Amino acid sequence: MSQEPPQYSGDPGHQGSEGWAPRDPSAAALTPGPQHPDGAKEPKGRTKRPKRPKRTGWRRALPTWRMVLGGVLLLALLLVGGFIAGYQLVGIPAANASATAQSNVYLYEDGTVIARDGEINRENVPLRRIPRIIQHAVLAAEDRDFYSEDAIDIKATLRAGWNTVTGKGRQGGSTITQQYVKNYYLGQEQTLVRKTKEFFISIKLDREQSKDEILEGYLNTSYFGRNAYGIQAASHAYYGKDVEDLDAGEGAYLASLLNAPSSYDVVTNPENKKAALARWDYVLDGMVKHDWLTHADRDAMTFPVPGKAKPATALSGQRGYIVQAVEKYLTSNKIIDEGTLATGGYRITTTLQKKKQDALVEAVKDNVLSKTSDDREADRNVRAGGASVDPATGHVVALYGGVDYTRQYVNNATRRDYQVGSTFKPFVLAAALANGSTTQKHRAITPNTRYDGTNERTVQSAAGSTGYSPANEDDVDYGSITVREATDKSVNAVYAQMAQDVGPDKVKATAIALGIPQDTPDLTPTPSIALGPATASVVDMASAYATLADHGRQRPHTLVVKISKNDTELALPARNTRRAVSREAADTTTSVLRSVVDGGTGTAAQGAGRPAAGKTGTAEEDKAAWFAGYTPDLATVIAVMGQDPETGVQKPLYGALGLARMNGGGAPAQTWAAYTRAALEGSAVKDFELEADEGPEEPDPDESAEGEDTEEAGGTGEPRDGEDTEEPGSGESHDEQDGTRAPDTASERSREPREPREPRAPREPREAGPATPATPAHAPTATPADREAADRETPGPGTPGRDVPDRAPASPGTDPRSRGGQDHHGPARP
Repeated sequence: MSQEPPQYSGDPGHQGSEGWAPRDPSAAALTPGPQHPDGAKEPKGRTKRPKRPKRTGWRRALPTWRMVLGGVLLLALLLVGGFIAGYQLVGIPAANASATAQSNVYLYEDGTVIARDGEINRENVPLRRIPRIIQHAVLAAEDRDFYSEDAIDIKATLRAGWNTVTGKGRQGGSTITQQYVKNYYLGQEQTLVRKTKEFFISIKLDREQSKDEILEGYLNTSYFGRNAYGIQAASHAYYGKDVEDLDAGEGAYLASLLNAPSSYDVVTNPENKKAALARWDYVLDGMVKHDWLTHADRDAMTFPVPGKAKPATALSGQRGYIVQAVEKYLTSNKIIDEGTLATGGYRITTTLQKKKQDALVEAVKDNVLSKTSDDREADRNVRAGGASVDPATGHVVALYGGVDYTRQYVNNATRRDYQVGSTFKPFVLAAALANGSTTQKHRAITPNTRYDGTNERTVQSAAGSTGYSPANEDDVDYGSITVREATDKSVNAVYAQMAQDVGPDKVKATAIALGIPQDTPDLTPTPSIALGPATASVVDMASAYATLADHGRQRPHTLVVKISKNDTELALPARNTRRAVSREAADTTTSVLRSVVDGGTGTAAQGAGRPAAGKTGTAEEDKAAWFAGYTPDLATVIAVMGQDPETGVQKPLYGALGLARMNGGGAPAQTWAAYTRAALEGSAVKDFELEADEGPEEPDPDESAEGEDTEEAGGTGEPRDGEDTEEPGSGESHDEQDGTRAPDTASERSREPREPREPRAPREPREAGPATPATPAHAPTATPADREAADRETPGPGTPGRDVPDRAPASPGTDPRSRGGQDHHGPARP
């Protein structure tokens, strides 16, 4: 047997009997051939690539094309992912507080602005109120492709960034949408976070709001300089008019200001006028380019120089008093609550008339303020209040609250803490006439009825003495005197007795019917009510006197004719006319009050140069002096008050304005005359058309020796004070009919007036006594014959609420001038 190892065939899979596998099977299969240097064939399906040469030197720092492509793809993925995440995460936020804050705007009846309250001077207006030419001016200045572009202008943003980087100055690349988002939702800070939010909010907002809505928001939130936010506030700040009244040139200038508000104000910064004019030209040229303005109009245009910049006076002067009075009227009549009004944005058109308002301010200045002196201690206490009402409408047409709201906060026109004094006496007479009241001896009370005017005469009731003995001014005894004469001389003894004869509860009810608020402090139904211890406001008294001027027809006074927000009007309460007293009663009262002006204590009112009726009044201790009067077409009340400027305590006016005594026939009546003359200047002079009943003349008991009917108890069977609940008017004996006109002067009366005594210092207070019970009051009514068709309506809801006084009024029953054991307020002076 051979010892050689076994021989294998060329099959690489064949193994010998020993089971060994060749160390390199592929090598065993190779055979020499021309395709291989060694003659072996290449295996099928495999190609051996040559090795790539290694990168050396600087080439090693460059990325390969694979790296570039991968980076681009990664960046794209990051951008898309970031955009999706940002769009989902960044929502449209609520508006920032400063963007929504607006001032309430108060206007005169003719639309002239009186004041704006609040720190933000903004008044939003709908886009439809902004003329199209003004809109185009803003687009030409800020974003000419606004209506055709997307929310974000990428090219403009990149261009602005490039200009900033290359040193060409910081330039905005924002669209109007972006600017609106910044103003309304975000803020002005320059941060990456804010810019990122602005980007996403702008995109979302552009999808959710129309272009018109965005433009409207932008025009109402942009800052124009001069503390003016929004196009409407800017229009008033620069040109003193509403945005509807702007022309193209003025609109182009306001649009120019958006680029640099303070710098382009050519009035406050005249050195920048050249730059402002260049910007103005740029805006106009853009309007021409886009066919928003013709070449002819552009060439004919001259630069509209804005008005002088006004300091931020806010609520100085009379503005604050007017705003305060209007706000009180709105809230007390439940037109709007205080919190809602404070949110701002309300446009309130008042009843005030600028001509009359200016006339009232000037009259007070000339007749009161100009007469004060720093050298007189008493003059530091002088305060003045005034109000004027149109009798035909009940509109308060003028209001004077004080020298300056920023110096004297309390509104003297609406405060209710000063006694009205003898200006209340006409209400007693009107109550007597409306109710057909009689004296203790059954004689009808008329202007010719005689009373005992003895100083400190005790008031008598049906049951006897009431214990109330009011003193006359300067303790003058008048003896027997008619009601007309007693009104001329403001005799307290007569009117206290008359109030008792009528019934104090009926007097109170008549005063309320005429327009005095029911909650007026110290409106107590006792005989002393006639002397004016009640503390009605100046506005309240003007409203009541306006009722007499309009022949007894009462309209709740008002300070507001319209209130709206975002062009949505709020409902105002109905103000129905009703009859307070019969025409005959009102006209007869007017006839008597004409005598006060013609020959009584109010002769200074003749300076108005018109037929007038009125009544003077002085509060206890000369703490206030009043004149309340009216012509046929205007009722006005003026009061001069004494108040310590430091403590707020009411002070007597002895020595004020250089006068020993202050009375209603002095500065108040003079102010009334000056105001009425100026307020009615240019209007036709009207005379009173009266249907008065003077009553029969009565003989003088001093000459006939007849006993005075009011000196003894009995007579009419009139119940004791506090028991009579009959409504005023129910016992009227005089219906509305043609009557005789009152004599024009006191000389036509049956008794010559006595010479008044020289004024003297006030007397020491006397001890007050126990109180007399009060009874509830009822509103007066008129007979059917008295009612006119227009007067059958019911009164409007409510009257303004009570002011909080600086000092609480004196409590009932503290009369310094009454006798011991009396409970009533002391007498009022004429």
